[in-house]
Amino acid sequence: MALNKKVEAILNNQINKEFWSAYFYMSMSNYLNANGMPGCANWMHVQFQEEISHALKLQYFVNERGGRVLLEPIAEVRTEWDDVLDIFQETLKHEEVVTGLINECVNVAMDERDHATVNFLQWFVDEQVEEEATVGEIIDQLRMFNCQGQGLYMMDKEFKARVFVDATKA
Repeated sequence: MALNKKVEAILNNQINKEFWSAYFYMSMSNYLNANGMPGCANWMHVQFQEEISHALKLQYFVNERGGRVLLEPIAEVRTEWDDVLDIFQETLKHEEVVTGLINECVNVAMDERDHATVNFLQWFVDEQVEEEATVGEIIDQLRMFNCQGQGLYMMDKEFKARVFVDATKA
């Protein structure tokens, strides 16, 4: 069964949003690298890789269902922040927007009675719950030690160990 055109359109929109998200996180990673925070830069670089894999996971699904992926130009992203807390607060806001976008994809698939797409998108729904919770915890930790000193040093060191897990394999 061919992919419903409304579902195809909303998934294409999401693919493009995921690629923009990757670009956004790479900008954060570069900012953090330039400001002496290599661990936090690594954390954001892993976010970049995850967003690429999310876009690819969606792309593979659209292709598998007989749809067509249409890529759009990537819009400009922010390149300056006040500090690490500002970056993670911006990350949380962004992930909340992405959650809304994923929910809208599910809504369209449900309206169109496309059960295969609803089932496929459940992975993304679960992923967004995890993303928001993780970033929320990081913000709480940054606030705990006022985003400075030994606490920030330890967090940066811990973030160096984060590794990419390819969503296209999940």
